[in-house]
Amino acid sequence: MNFRTLLLNKSGQPHSILSWEDAVTLVYQDKVIVLEEYEDTVSSPSTTYQIPAVMQLCTDVRRTKKGVKFSRINLLTRDGFKCQYCGERFVPKELNYDHVLPRCQGGKTTWDNVVSSCYFCNERKGPRTPEQAGMKLLKKPAKPHSLPLHAVFVTSVIPDVWRPYLESVTVHRQGTGSYLIA
Repeated sequence: MNFRTLLLNKSGQPHSILSWEDAVTLVYQDKVIVLEEYEDTVSSPSTTYQIPAVMQLCTDVRRTKKGVKFSRINLLTRDGFKCQYCGERFVPKELNYDHVLPRCQGGKTTWDNVVSSCYFCNERKGPRTPEQAGMKLLKKPAKPHSLPLHAVFVTSVIPDVWRPYLESVTVHRQGTGSYLIA
């Protein structure tokens, strides 16, 4: 079984995509309301569940007081999945992150020194600063106070049952048969 479940936050906005196992666990823990179900079921010795297709959290997602954690996906989200040199939008696997002040020149891996870049621009810049490479940044990198309420997901198939819940977000068809949901 390769079922995925769309999880909405308490406000009804897309929050994440879960495996069916994680979805059933949240149902069992009474942390979600199931809005849509697949026809298939999963059973344990004591009970049977229909596999959730769309669920909504019962409580608000906790906000961290420390701010946004530095991670690759959070960096790509901050930069709108765009190369910060050429401005083109890419799927996550077509982006990497670039140290504005290269590590070989003392640059650190921090929000203020790292940007999303496509492989072509990253190769072109090499171990130089943008100024040394004759390139310009679209915007100066900075630590975000928060990220959009809806996350960005890459999935190969968008089930029809999800579509009404994705009307408030943008769905981009990618060349590889996947979709970028932003």
